[in-house]
Amino acid sequence: MPKVLLIDDDTELTTLLSEYLTEEGFDVETTDDARQGIASAAAGQGVDIIVLDVMMQRMNGIDALQRIRRLGDIPVLMLTAKGDDVDRISGLNLGADDYVSKPCSPGELVARIRAILRRTTGKTTDESETLQAGGLTLNPATRAAIWKGRRLEVTGTEFSILEVLARSAGQLVPKEEISRRAFGRGLTPFDRRIDVHISSVRQKLGLRDDGSSWIQSVRGQGYQLLRDG
Repeated sequence: MPKVLLIDDDTELTTLLSEYLTEEGFDVETTDDARQGIASAAAGQGVDIIVLDVMMQRMNGIDALQRIRRLGDIPVLMLTAKGDDVDRISGLNLGADDYVSKPCSPGELVARIRAILRRTTGKTTDESETLQAGGLTLNPATRAAIWKGRRLEVTGTEFSILEVLARSAGQLVPKEEISRRAFGRGLTPFDRRIDVHISSVRQKLGLRDDGSSWIQSVRGQGYQLLRDG
C-alpha cells in the first residue's frame, strides 16, 4: 500500500483528499504544518510520495520543497493556485515531479499520483480495480469508461462525476457531495457546473427503454445513477 504524505493547511480539502485517497488504496498521513511534514519525511517513515501545497502560512511549499530535496529524492506533487505559472515553474525547477492546480478533482490527483509512482518507484495501487454499475464500467486508475461494452468518450470532469455517481449507484447523491468529491470544493450560489456536465453525460449515455434518463435528478437536491433498465 503506497504511503502518501499530504501537507496542506486547508483542513477541509485535506480531509476530503485523505478520505478519497484511502478509498483508492493509499495509506495517508496528513499535516497542516510544512515543518512537521519535513520532519516526517526525514524520519524515514516509509513515505512513497509527498503532496505539497504551495500556499501555506507557516512555511510556504517552495521553501519546504527545497528542504525536502536536501533529504533525498522522494517524489513530490505540488498543489498550486490556478494560473500561477511562477509557482509551477519554481517548483519544477527545484525538483517537483509534477503539479496539479487547485481546485482540483480528487480523481485527477489520484491519477497524477499513480503516474508519478509508476515512473519513480514502480509501486502503485491495483490498477485492475473497476467500478461496475449496470452497463457502466469505470477504471479509476486509467480514467477509462466503458458503456454497454463500448468505450465511452468523456472528459476528465465528466469521468469524475460519473465515478462519484457510480460509487453510490441506485442512491441519490446530493449536489454538494458531487461537487466536493468531483471538483474538490463545495457548491457556490447559482453554481450550475454539475448540471451542465450531467446534461452532457446524459446525452452520451442515451435513454433507457422507457425513454427516461439513466441519470435521474431530484430538483434542487442531487442526482442518481440507475443500475439497470
